[in-house]
Amino acid sequence: MNNHCTILGLPLQAGTGRGGCLMGPDAFRTAGLGDVIMSQGLGLTDLGNLSFPSKILDIEGPKHLKKLSEIVAWTRDIQKQASVLSMAETFPIFIGGDHSMAAGTLTGVALAAQSKGRPQFVLWLDAHPDMNTLISTTSGHLHGTPMAYALGMSSFEDIFPPVEAPLDPANVCMIGLRSVDEPEYQFISELGMDVYDMRRIDEVGVAKPVSDFLDRVAAANGLLHVSFDVDFLDPEIAPAVGTTVPGGATFREAHLIMEMVHDSGLASSLDLTELNPFLDIRGKTATLMCDLTASLLGRKVLDRRTRSF
Repeated sequence: MNNHCTILGLPLQAGTGRGGCLMGPDAFRTAGLGDVIMSQGLGLTDLGNLSFPSKILDIEGPKHLKKLSEIVAWTRDIQKQASVLSMAETFPIFIGGDHSMAAGTLTGVALAAQSKGRPQFVLWLDAHPDMNTLISTTSGHLHGTPMAYALGMSSFEDIFPPVEAPLDPANVCMIGLRSVDEPEYQFISELGMDVYDMRRIDEVGVAKPVSDFLDRVAAANGLLHVSFDVDFLDPEIAPAVGTTVPGGATFREAHLIMEMVHDSGLASSLDLTELNPFLDIRGKTATLMCDLTASLLGRKVLDRRTRSF
């Protein structure tokens, strides 16, 4: 992992049906994300928030899709920035913003990995696989489609930017799933993806799946992008998300995963997504996400301090 981090805020909420995610980047900053990074002895550049797309073309697509033109424009702009940052000597942290931002971050980092001649791996921490296509989505909200797009699945052609470096489904590990649409279930089965829903986590824990995946990344000399959706966590500890699903990851499970990723030294980029501060309680979700980021960057259990309230 690089000893310098770059934060880029992605204040988009067009992919979801609920307002508030555009405030996510500033909530992360207010909760002390920058201080967390520097406390681990890392350099920091904060590029501020990516501007609202200046060029939004009128895109034609399936009629039930919501705010398609805006999301396509965001994807184009984010993809470019993600690729540039992934080529630089830094560890990019993309703070959102709803998970439609991953359409740009996943394809951008994968494009950079391809140019480096290295395979791109993704650790997807989310209650949802976000693998609907533009045709299979029933809600029409595009935060449910970025993984399908990044994998190069059909329906996105001539609508979204071309995917020049599609992810290999064998290089994606999904942990924490507990809300999967029927088409997504079929896609996962057809592609033979590495998926650990909460039942499997209850049965085997998180350590072995994460360890096995990290071993595969290391063996392939891969780059690892971590995409962390707030709804991966149980809503009791992380209420600031518009897509709450009971039975999510615990505080201890989430920290263990982050610490294991750090110990591997493999992480090359990070998404923090779907934080909706409008739904938070005294900033507890934003603070927890910053704490988890600290674990990813090297903070150990013994380094934690007792908080007074």
